[in-house]
Amino acid sequence: MVRGPSNDHPQFAPAVRQAVRHLRLARLLADTGYDSEANHVLCRRKLGIRSTAIPLNRRNTGRRWPKIKYRRMMKRRFPKRIYGHRWQVESVISRHKRLLDSALRARNYAAQKRECLPRVLTHDLMILKRVA
Repeated sequence: MVRGPSNDHPQFAPAVRQAVRHLRLARLLADTGYDSEANHVLCRRKLGIRSTAIPLNRRNTGRRWPKIKYRRMMKRRFPKRIYGHRWQVESVISRHKRLLDSALRARNYAAQKRECLPRVLTHDLMILKRVA
């Protein structure tokens, strides 16, 4: 695990695999940073996720159509209406950072884990209070 500011792309596969162990996913929405053929193949072929909505990252190639199968499918059938709901997730993350702070104070990994647990619990309680 990389500590400090970094790209979260390496955590994509482990996170999706863990999610699939606990629930059945029919569709996966992700950010442009996760657009790679390997991620599309993982989701569709290996984990049985029927649809992925990961916007294409053009990579400054100037090409209108990607060469690779699943990226071509995304270009042809991108579900703009469904992906438009990503704002809800972004809103929750923004609220979480605003209310519970965006940085950990602890220096070592064990202490950081201990610091995260009360934040997650507080966040869950805030959700339950709002629902109730």
